Amino acid sequence: MPRQLWVEEPATRRRMPDPVRTAAVRAVIIMSLTIIQAVVAFLCTLAGSWLAFPMVLGGVAGTVVATWSVLDVWVTRQVWNQRHGVVSVPSSTARRMRRERRVARRAARSRARGESRIRRRSEGRLSRA
Repeated sequence: MPRQLWVEEPATRRRMPDPVRTAAVRAVIIMSLTIIQAVVAFLCTLAGSWLAFPMVLGGVAGTVVATWSVLDVWVTRQVWNQRHGVVSVPSSTARRMRRERRVARRAARSRARGESRIRRRSEGRLSRA
């Protein structure tokens, strides 16, 4: 049997959501352009070109924009997780339902305890009328 050229393997990680992936691609493009601009600014400085100063200013601005774009990826990811839920074990919904059941059980027990206490107190006495 001949060996296959292409072997399909399952993905180890899930795919990023579309808005997060779009922000990540945008950040990578901006960062690569900033790095190219920094290299050009460095080469212009070495050559003594008049373009060196504007390129350095553009490099500083590019660094600010690249930092902003990376923060945009992080914020977009957080917003996506908050709106569409994070897959966690146990899930946050299950945790909330368990907490509500626990509170309901405690309330029922304290109510039953209070009723038995009232019954016990009034059992040994005659009415006060």
